Amino acid sequence: MRVPSLLGQVTLPGKATSASRARHYVRDLLAVTGHTWADDALLLVSELVTNSVRHSRSNRPGGQVTVSVAVREGTLHVDVADAGSADRGPRLRPEMSADSVGGRGLWLVQRLASAWGWREVPAGRVVWFRLAKG
Repeated sequence: MRVPSLLGQVTLPGKATSASRARHYVRDLLAVTGHTWADDALLLVSELVTNSVRHSRSNRPGGQVTVSVAVREGTLHVDVADAGSADRGPRLRPEMSADSVGGRGLWLVQRLASAWGWREVPAGRVVWFRLAKG
């Protein structure tokens, strides 16, 4: 398997406005590189950055969220790194559906991504997803 090719990385403040900034960054990055995953990637990046800001220590003063975008063998791979949370990890709510009003972030990731997951890292947590060309 080939090593992923990093397309770009941006570090943003742990604030609600960073979801929009991350979405614009990824949109511009994918437009320049000609990749076709834009719609799903933008939605999922927005959801994961929003979750990072709401549910991790990145929302504290000086907190940050980092979005990394890479491609490997026709698959887009996105990492969203935050400061983590001592009391809980990412989890799907079993009662979620397309009609649910809130809490659909990871449900959407599970539905749209070809794969997703999370891991603890020394600086916090990384939640990632992959989108295969379709």
